Amino acid sequence: IQFMGDPEGALTRTLDMELNHPGPHSVGIIGRCKRFAVYAVNGEVKYVAVSEREDDPAGDDYPEDTLAEALLDAILKLKNDEL
Repeated sequence: IQFMGDPEGALTRTLDMELNHPGPHSVGIIGRCKRFAVYAVNGEVKYVAVSEREDDPAGDDYPEDTLAEALLDAILKLKNDEL
């Protein structure tokens, strides 16, 4: 597992994961990314999860879709589907 940062937001913008909701902007949080997780193998994206809901655009209240357990479940499902 490799965790990566994106201090300048280049990858965030490329993946279209920039949080554009007015809520964070109204309190001075500019350039925040959505809460998301990506599973990639050799540069090929196999799975993307975004914790975003209409009442929680940042995914702070409902992060379950992007937590480790959900990502591992998705990876196992992908592996089983390949067999």
